Amino acid sequence: MAFLAMKLPIVPSPMAIYARIFQIFQESIAIHALYSIGRVFTGVLISLLLGVLLGYLMGYYERADKLLSPLVYFTYPVPKMALLPIVMLLFGLGELSKIIMLVLIIIFQIIIAARDAVKAIPKEAYHSLYSLGASRLHIFKEIVVPASFSEIITSIRLALGTAVSILFFTETYGTEYGMGFFIMDSWMRVNYIEMYAGIVVLSIIGVLIFMLIDIIESCLCSWR
Repeated sequence: MAFLAMKLPIVPSPMAIYARIFQIFQESIAIHALYSIGRVFTGVLISLLLGVLLGYLMGYYERADKLLSPLVYFTYPVPKMALLPIVMLLFGLGELSKIIMLVLIIIFQIIIAARDAVKAIPKEAYHSLYSLGASRLHIFKEIVVPASFSEIITSIRLALGTAVSILFFTETYGTEYGMGFFIMDSWMRVNYIEMYAGIVVLSIIGVLIFMLIDIIESCLCSWR
């Protein structure tokens, strides 16, 4: 619609973009897309490992909750874009700073979701298994993990949109690979078809990630 209304060279027709998107993907975008996907999955994996552990500790042990909740509440509302210059100063412009930014965006929602899910489990559920001689590890395996998994998946889904947006900005600095770099490089080269093709591919990456999360949830949370 913008193409029909404005008819400017900076807004190519959708047909021109889609006609070349497969060629552009094979020639140049594919490697950038793989780098971006790799960063997202690395950030999600680290966030899951740390966030679930902390969330379970806070939900299961009241003392841990009292100790860590103030820190989480203090840092969670801080706009993560405001932390980008600090992270880059401390950890440089390489891969580490990009992964850390993704973790900072995703981990807090996982912590809170895991903690609240554990707290919502009725005490009677624990007592019944304890009376049967279940160990603490068995309690976590049979009660805590199944009860919290769906909420953790939902928190990841909610955080990923913001994470991909922040990833775009982090990929415009200190790297030669990534969808953020590709889009901004195409813009600076005045290659608008490649720029819009990059935006379309970035959107497709987001859709595929969300679809993958839905598949994982449907397989592991079949009772819902």
